[in-house]
Amino acid sequence: MATVWTLRTKPRPTVLRAMKTKTLELAMDKAATLPAEVQEQIGRDVLERVDQLARLRAELEVGIRQLDAGLGEPLDIEEIIATGHANYGRKE
Repeated sequence: MATVWTLRTKPRPTVLRAMKTKTLELAMDKAATLPAEVQEQIGRDVLERVDQLARLRAELEVGIRQLDAGLGEPLDIEEIIATGHANYGRKE
């Protein structure tokens, strides 16, 4: 099972942690002035985003472990770029 890193399990630099805490506190203070139903929606949105980030971090950990174990395969960067352009509308 993949490790899910959180602020508690993976330390962050003190300065960044303090900035994030102040920003989050400011956002929460502003949200507290809004109607209850809006606060609930904001809370759900934040929780969804945090869950998405946790899933992404877990997937990255799996990929890193696979690469460390030698399970990676060479990539054709030109093919990846062409696929991206095809999928997102950029033509060359």
